[in-house]
Amino acid sequence: MSTSDRSLSSGRRLDPDRRERIIDACLDVIAERGVAGTSHRRVAAAAGVPLGSMTYHFTGMSELLREAFSRFAVSVAAQFEARMAAASTPEEAKSAVVAIITDDVFATRRDVVLTQELYTIAARDPSFRTLTDDWMRRSRRALERHFDPETARLLDALIEGLSMHRALDTAPHDRSVAVQAVERITR
Repeated sequence: MSTSDRSLSSGRRLDPDRRERIIDACLDVIAERGVAGTSHRRVAAAAGVPLGSMTYHFTGMSELLREAFSRFAVSVAAQFEARMAAASTPEEAKSAVVAIITDDVFATRRDVVLTQELYTIAARDPSFRTLTDDWMRRSRRALERHFDPETARLLDALIEGLSMHRALDTAPHDRSVAVQAVERITR
């Protein structure tokens, strides 16, 4: 009898994607309740798995949070890198930066909350700073395909700041502000 046949005949469910579902559910719970409101019980319920699965797949909440935030940061950085890689001229690179600010970063309320929760936990717990450091390093490296390192650093800070303003400001945002800011920095 094969391993999968034994698993099915013993009444245990074969669930090879369980760990991944738990990580995805953890991000959903964080987006809804924040890190402080995230627990093994809530994540297990959101993932539709038994509570015991949590300790089987993760040594504790810290490991689960690190895995979840790592997945989020990697996906955002990959989107950023793809946008910058598509640019082939200096003007296209500037337009890509504007699009990152006005269209990509913090495109949803969920992205805003997850980013702020990651920043908060990284500010409190230095072990999470490797995630934010890697994210910033990838962003700057993508920008450095088109801009010198100092300009890339300034643009990275501009992207974070203007994106946050756009996400949290109650007044509608004017795209021309991002265009003007990018032009000033890249002169």
